[in-house]
Amino acid sequence: MKLISEFTETNLECLIEKKENGDKKYVIEGIFAQADQKNRNGRVYPKPIMERAVNQYVQTQVSKKRAVGELNHPEGPTVNLDKVSHLITHLKLEGNDVIGKAQILDTPMGKIVKGLLEGGVQLGVSTRGMGSLENRNGVAYVKDDFILSTVDIVQDPSAPDAFVNGIMEGVDWVWNNGILEPQVIEDMETEIKKAPKAYSSAVQIREFKNFLSLIKSNM
Repeated sequence: MKLISEFTETNLECLIEKKENGDKKYVIEGIFAQADQKNRNGRVYPKPIMERAVNQYVQTQVSKKRAVGELNHPEGPTVNLDKVSHLITHLKLEGNDVIGKAQILDTPMGKIVKGLLEGGVQLGVSTRGMGSLENRNGVAYVKDDFILSTVDIVQDPSAPDAFVNGIMEGVDWVWNNGILEPQVIEDMETEIKKAPKAYSSAVQIREFKNFLSLIKSNM
């Protein structure tokens, strides 16, 4: 499975409500994702696959108030609680658009988002998920194993593209005892293949020892 991330090129609406105690409640809402159309990364999320992923995310995360996201993209699929900025309170597929709503939290990252919104900065959202891709006539279609991990807040639409394509999507991820971890087997295989012939035996032994260490650490 690959880590897949998409920036949604739509303007979000920011709502600022005053509480009874004088504090402000910040909410962003708008289109969080889209189905059945090729996005800027050349990928298509078929509507049935997107709908299933959204419904599963709502049932397991949104309904239980666990649907938190980060400010900017991390290097993996796991949500880092120390970087959480918002809580997704609503997510629903309407037509081909995934309409979402998120409350900005009073966390360190959430305070940064609030400051940006107060300053009039136009923020966007970017989905983060796990899945496989199938190439059809130059277009990458997301397959039915897609799992939506979260929706992050981002500012520069070009930055997620470069980061995701250059780093995050170049790594395969596997489930290990309920935890997503980078797949290292292919890296080991690559090291062996690219080793000069004179040193190939030494590299094979080294990578085999690394593999054994990996197995022991997960036992």
